[in-house]
Amino acid sequence: MSQIARALTIAGSDSGGGAGIQADLKTFQELGVFGMSAITAVTVQNTLGVSNVYPLPPEAAAEQIDAVGSDLGVDALKTGMLFSAEIIGAVAAQIRAFGWNRVVVDPVMIAKGGASLLQTEAVQALRSQLLPLAYIVTPNLPEAEVLSGLSIRSMEDRREAAKRICAYGAQQVVIKGGHDAAAGEQVVDLYYDGATFSELVERRIPTSQTHGTGCTFSAALTAELAKGTPAFEAVRTARAFIQAAIEHELGLGQGHGPTNHFAYRRLQGASR
Repeated sequence: MSQIARALTIAGSDSGGGAGIQADLKTFQELGVFGMSAITAVTVQNTLGVSNVYPLPPEAAAEQIDAVGSDLGVDALKTGMLFSAEIIGAVAAQIRAFGWNRVVVDPVMIAKGGASLLQTEAVQALRSQLLPLAYIVTPNLPEAEVLSGLSIRSMEDRREAAKRICAYGAQQVVIKGGHDAAAGEQVVDLYYDGATFSELVERRIPTSQTHGTGCTFSAALTAELAKGTPAFEAVRTARAFIQAAIEHELGLGQGHGPTNHFAYRRLQGASR
């Protein structure tokens, strides 16, 4: 039995270091988890946007996952940018083969600058092949609309979208509220465990330093699940982690700057 929790991220590489594999590994490290990766695509990006995407062959993702799973072992994993239906199929096949059940699906579709990170024809593959394997799915509002087929305008719409996403086979859903400008000075995330709803409310921070927030939140959630933390408690820790990362700006880049992955652990240390 491993003495340290092990977390795997299956996602794209971000040359700017704020999102994707880079953000995930930083987050794993900050939360005391051993991080491993399977890269699905290489993106050319910085805080100003994504200028190119180079997807890897599906078998490259599958072989990386097999190498990690057959040797080091995996306590929890997350998926991020998967890009194509073929890569989704290869990833899902490996998750099924290893029988992993602490699976966080971050349905990455659009970059902060608007670039597409998931082909349109891959959405159905995500619904049919990956969601049934998910322990928790973490869409933002636009992603929840795509997955559920609903136009989300109210909290009641969010609840219905969460139910529809679970109907595809996912056990739990967190619909993140950062894109809801109508919420004013608050950000409300909706958590659904398949039976009951909970709302997590935090102060909205007026900033452009939000690149990689979705990746970082789902990575923090994965790290906590890898340590054996119960689901709702893991969601709350992930929410606190990303709140600290947004509040304590690094001020890097000329566009949507990366969040501060150091902030949560430093704050925890200061409070002791």
